Amino acid sequence: MYALFTDTDTDITPEVAAHYGMKLISMPYEIDGKEVFPYVDFDKFEPRPFYDKLRSGVMPKTSALNPEIYKEYFEPCLKAGQDVLYVHFSSAMSGTFNALNIAVKELKEKYPENTVYTLDTKAITMGAYAIVREVGDLYLAGKTIPEILEWGKKEIDKFATFFFVEDLKFFKRSGRIKAVAAFMGNMIGLHPIIHISKDGVMTLCDKAVGTKATLNKVISYMQDNQEDIKNHRITIGHTDAPVLAEKLAAKIKETFGNDVTIETVICNPTAGSHSGPDGVGVCFHAKSRLF
Repeated sequence: MYALFTDTDTDITPEVAAHYGMKLISMPYEIDGKEVFPYVDFDKFEPRPFYDKLRSGVMPKTSALNPEIYKEYFEPCLKAGQDVLYVHFSSAMSGTFNALNIAVKELKEKYPENTVYTLDTKAITMGAYAIVREVGDLYLAGKTIPEILEWGKKEIDKFATFFFVEDLKFFKRSGRIKAVAAFMGNMIGLHPIIHISKDGVMTLCDKAVGTKATLNKVISYMQDNQEDIKNHRITIGHTDAPVLAEKLAAKIKETFGNDVTIETVICNPTAGSHSGPDGVGVCFHAKSRLF
C-alpha cells in the first residue's frame, strides 16, 4: 500500500488523518516572534486565543518549508519501498512548492524504484478539506494512485468555494487579494465575496451589503451551480465565527433539505494568518468553479 500525505493547510486534523491512515505535513506560521508548527508544537488547535490575538492587532506571518523538511517526511516511506501520494493545498498560493519540487527530485535520484506523486487540490482550508476527505475515502476503498489521479482530473474543478470575512486587511497585507478589494472590504457593511478559481487563486467575485444579504448571495451561488450536492459533503469553514457558520448551515438546510451532509471545520492557523478572524465560507460539489 502506498503512503498518503496531506498538509495542515487543508484543515485536516490529526484525528481525521488517523481515520484514513494519512500522514500530515505541518505548515508553519510565526506569531509573537515564534515559529509554530501545527500539531507538532501543540496537540490541538484552540481557535479562540489565536484569533483573539489577531483581533487585538497581531499580524502573524507564514513561511515556506525547505526541501530538507519535505525529505524528512517522505524518505522513511520511500526507504520502506512505498510510493507516496501527497494531496496538497493550492500550489498557486505558496512558494513552498518550489522546495517540494527540489525535495522530490533529490529523493527520486536516491530512490529510483519509488515515486512521490502529487495531487494539487487548487484549494485551501475548507475547499481542500472536502477534496482530501474524498481522496481519503477512495484510499480506504483500495483505489490505486493512478485511479485517484484520474479522479482528480475530473473532479477537483467541481469543488467550488465561496467565503467572506469582516475585514480584508489580512489578505491585503499578504497580497492574496488586491488592495482595491481590501479597500472595499473596509467600507462599513460591505462584504466582498471571495472565490477560489480553477487556477487555484483567490479572486473577488461579488459583494453584498450586510451579513444577511451576503449569506443569501453565497446560497444563490450554490443553487445556480450545485451538482449532485446531496451525494457529497458540504463543508463549512470559519475563522472563529461559529454563529455565522450556524447561520450558513441553517440556510443551506432550508434551501436544499435536512438530508444534506454538512461538516463544519475551523480554519487552521496558518491559513487563518492570511484571512484573519470572523470569516465564513462553504465548499460544495458543483458543475464547475465558474471562473
